[in-house]
Amino acid sequence: MVTFLSRWLIADHDQTQDPAVRRKYGVLCGAVGIVINVLLFLGKFFAGTISGSIAITADAFNNLSDAGSSLVTILGFKLAGQKPDPDHPFGHGRMEYLSGLAVAMLILLMGIELLKSSVEKILHPEAIEFSWLSVGILLAAIACKLYMASYNRSVGKKIQSSAMKATATDSLSDSLATTAVLAATLIAHFFHVNIDGWVGLAVACFILYAGYNAARDTVSPLLGQAPDPELVRSIEQAVLAFDPIVSIHDMVVHDYGPGRMMISLHAEVPADGDLVELHDTIDLAEQALKEQFQCDAVIHMDPIVTNDETVLHMRAKMAQLVQIIDPRITIHDFRMVAGPTHTNLIFDAACPFDLHMTDGEVKRQIEQTVDLLDGNYMAVVTVDRIYASGRKQE
Repeated sequence: MVTFLSRWLIADHDQTQDPAVRRKYGVLCGAVGIVINVLLFLGKFFAGTISGSIAITADAFNNLSDAGSSLVTILGFKLAGQKPDPDHPFGHGRMEYLSGLAVAMLILLMGIELLKSSVEKILHPEAIEFSWLSVGILLAAIACKLYMASYNRSVGKKIQSSAMKATATDSLSDSLATTAVLAATLIAHFFHVNIDGWVGLAVACFILYAGYNAARDTVSPLLGQAPDPELVRSIEQAVLAFDPIVSIHDMVVHDYGPGRMMISLHAEVPADGDLVELHDTIDLAEQALKEQFQCDAVIHMDPIVTNDETVLHMRAKMAQLVQIIDPRITIHDFRMVAGPTHTNLIFDAACPFDLHMTDGEVKRQIEQTVDLLDGNYMAVVTVDRIYASGRKQE
């Protein structure tokens, strides 16, 4: 149904990188979610009332909270689509993350309320009236929630939306919760064992766990998470496709919400190249990034020596030596400055964030390694912590 509606209601529905198209997908899925969840609430509330089951009634109010969550998702997409203003020059894209966090908070709140009701039902159990109508309603609810989980996950992946993925997780946990409620109803009828309160407790734990995962997935981009490795590789390939650029480093991806990204990086270029031509190449690379990733891009030029065999040999040697410390360490901005008593080897050592050594320890090990080289060399090292680096294959 969502696929049909998207083709009918969303122009250029396959252009999912377009912020306007993303926004329309979010609003559409939110609207469908509101309709389905309100219908499920009415059906389950009726079933819970005629059966006297706290688990069914609690599950009904869980669907009502889901309708509220869908409304928050729509609001988040609408607010995220506002144009940049003087106070928010990079737009309001992070409102989508905030809406996902709000959904997670609603999930946790409902889980806590259900937990309290279930404990009360365990302490003071009441008889449950069996009804095949209630069973039918619960089966229909399970099918609906599985469908909602499927389309929310599919759309979430398509438009890269953490809010939609959080909604998909919530729908899947709801289907599991309703399955548990159905099982409790059948067990009470056929085996005369009342586990209604205990099943409600299990459902509450499902909901709380889903809320925790949803909150974690939305808080991470708000705090500033590392970009997707595939995105990093795509950026590297796009920049290194311009022939004068030898390598890139110090890449930073600033995420201001879906469709509002800023990329900054350093590009090493031949020091003996024509400055105007190199500047033009950098401008073209920035434009290519803007067109491919719909972002703002800033590239800083770092000139390096590419035609001095002594410098190239020493650079290659240092690149090998630092990888003895850790294979993931790379070097950039390499220079050699000769003096009357020794030659300075000046470069940056790029280390991954999860390298279990301090910057000082890395620097000391490199300096000790250089001291062992034949000749009078001294290392002048700056240690960087990075999540991405790139170099052309030679």
